[in-house]
Amino acid sequence: MKILTGGQFHELDLYTIENEPVESIDLMERASRAVTTALLEAFPDADRRVLVFAGPGGNGGDGLAVARMLAEAGRKVMAFLFNVRGHLSDDCSINRERLLGVDGVELTEVTTELVFPELTADDIVVDALFGTGLSRPLSGGFAMVVRRLNQSRATVVSIDVPSGLMCEDNSYNDTQAIVQASLTLSIELPKLSFLFAENARFVGDFRLLPIGLSARGLESLKTPFWLTEETEMHGLKRRRPRFAHKGTMGHALLVVGSRGMAGAAILATRAALRSGAGKVTVHVPHDCLNLLQVTVPEAIVQMDADSDVISAAIDTTNFQAVGIGPGVGRSRYTAMALHAYLSAQSSPMVVDADALNILSENPEWMELLPSDSILTPHPRELEGLVGHCANSFERMNRARDLATKYHVFVVVKGHYSQICTPTGDVLFNPTGNPGMATAGSGDVLTGMLTGLLAQGYLPAEAVQLGIYLHGLAGDLAADALGEESVMASDIIAYLPAAFKALKA
Repeated sequence: MKILTGGQFHELDLYTIENEPVESIDLMERASRAVTTALLEAFPDADRRVLVFAGPGGNGGDGLAVARMLAEAGRKVMAFLFNVRGHLSDDCSINRERLLGVDGVELTEVTTELVFPELTADDIVVDALFGTGLSRPLSGGFAMVVRRLNQSRATVVSIDVPSGLMCEDNSYNDTQAIVQASLTLSIELPKLSFLFAENARFVGDFRLLPIGLSARGLESLKTPFWLTEETEMHGLKRRRPRFAHKGTMGHALLVVGSRGMAGAAILATRAALRSGAGKVTVHVPHDCLNLLQVTVPEAIVQMDADSDVISAAIDTTNFQAVGIGPGVGRSRYTAMALHAYLSAQSSPMVVDADALNILSENPEWMELLPSDSILTPHPRELEGLVGHCANSFERMNRARDLATKYHVFVVVKGHYSQICTPTGDVLFNPTGNPGMATAGSGDVLTGMLTGLLAQGYLPAEAVQLGIYLHGLAGDLAADALGEESVMASDIIAYLPAAFKALKA
């Protein structure tokens, strides 16, 4: 699913109007009908009062149309139209006249000063002040209105985008002048800013409302930003050959663990096996041997000469994929082992955790990364590679630059994990939940990605499918256990169900 800029949404509207063809006011009516239906479904209690705050542009026109439709559905509606400059857009003006013809709606047109209504916890506020066309922070009276709304206990629902929030970059925005919605009803597609952590308090939950914007127009718009869809993952998942055996399903090498961190090795190894790898060899310090042999008897254990840390690389010729980093620590011996692996390896690797930390201490080694390798940092590990980032938007752009510079995949882990590709695209993953914010979750992902690569999935396929399945398994675990009780080992336990869900 494409993610468009605010300007591109306007282009798509115009394309639809010209090529469907449909009048602008009728397209607005279509969007407003979808918003009204969503509001009636979300808030079935007809006794709750609805207050619509409408601006002078297209978003305000949507709000006035929604006020009319809600009133026609028997809801108690008050509407406030902010016309402080004495100029409304054509469609907003038409909907103003239409609303005046409906009984039971109290319309207040604000031209100078607003007597702010008393809002209670039972009230529903529909925020239709500003939409995707906003290009600068709200100020003056509009900023004051937003602050009053945010201070109220009313439930706020934003049409298309919370007023004051930019569709992409909010680095220089005034966060005190952005509506804090409980629910955002986004027309047709999500906005990029919805997918960043610091904007969650403004967006709340968001729902996509299809209104039939032109598919051909959408296809013509180019964007590097995408939200992964389930149907794509069905297409990526391969069917295992009928005559498959362990020798044809790939041999993965995991370089993991150190004294006290055998758990990371165990989780990554189990995940690689559960992801379908035919064989998994684990290169671990001697101290981890017994734990690996007992807990993962299916794995082949290759002992390092050192009892505490990985101290030297082994030959990778016979492995189809290599994953390195979880729990290995940052000793100078391990750093030199990592350097040796990077120098010897020509096919893509999965690099995570302490291996990334070692790279941040030796940035010149980044040049040794095989093309199409997969790096899986959490935000702090990423900043070790690219420097401090002020917000998620900057973090995404720096990760994107890193991916294109070294021709690797950079996965910025988190809610809506970002896959930054070597070609500059950014793919946002929709699966996963807060229950996965637990130690070992990243180790599981490393094992999964390495297991998929070993089976012959291309890096672009492995990273998309692996991250989607990782989140889906976490979702299934949270559904069964509750988010608070999910452990990393539960993600592995629900991997079979995740694979089966994609097969279905």
